[in-house]
Amino acid sequence: MNHTLKVLMAAAGAALFAALPMQAAAQKSAADGIAEYRKMLEDGNPADLFEAKGEDLWKQKRGPKAASLERCDLGLGPGVVKGAWVQMPRYFADTGRVQDLESRLLTCMETLQGFNAAEVAKTPFGKGEMANVTALATWISAESKGQRFALPQSHPQEQRMYELGKRAFFFRGGPMDFSCASCHGEKGKRIRLQDLPDLRSNPGDGIGFAAWPAYRVSNGEMWSMQLRLNDCFRQQRFPYPGFISDVTIALGVYMGVNAKGAESIAPAIKR
Repeated sequence: MNHTLKVLMAAAGAALFAALPMQAAAQKSAADGIAEYRKMLEDGNPADLFEAKGEDLWKQKRGPKAASLERCDLGLGPGVVKGAWVQMPRYFADTGRVQDLESRLLTCMETLQGFNAAEVAKTPFGKGEMANVTALATWISAESKGQRFALPQSHPQEQRMYELGKRAFFFRGGPMDFSCASCHGEKGKRIRLQDLPDLRSNPGDGIGFAAWPAYRVSNGEMWSMQLRLNDCFRQQRFPYPGFISDVTIALGVYMGVNAKGAESIAPAIKR
């Protein structure tokens, strides 16, 4: 009996070890398949249309003041766009707060063009001036494509927002007891066929923070970082945060600082 049991156990162990490489190969094949699918779509990324619209909006004289955004300071000086995206969110002395790209655009639209920033912030994603903000963010991010993230952390407010973002990232709550870290707080996690990057540190070029804004094929929409974060709160079963709220900007600071040195591929394309 003992000999028979040992033979059966050895056979079971051999079968298990034989299956492991096959399982790993299948997982790799699935991940590679998704990567190839995205690569094929890149040549015809609809984000190009939003990018063109954003560039046109930047130069158009619009709003109650009939002015363009060409004097908007995104952190590198009035009108300087290239390189701005990979250094945001950051502190702005004129507003006395840390701002991400979308909140900074609202500031410029209000001060230069005369739009009511509070009213624009209440507009649903994809509608009216909110759709224009997304297009502007798409073009501005594209102007830094291929550059590497280097968010400033010299100002006390930038440091404070990083720590706030870190706390928000690990905060668990809601009916599912989820946090951002539940999905993005360790290496090698997946949901179905979707790899989940570890955002506690630099996940690599074009991954996580370095891939947004992005066009979502599944719903045919352009998603900004604010909308991406908004949807994460939805998946956590949390109430939607207010547009450009401190918590979403702080999360952007946390992920952006952690992505230091990563190459931006925005605007990207997603499933």
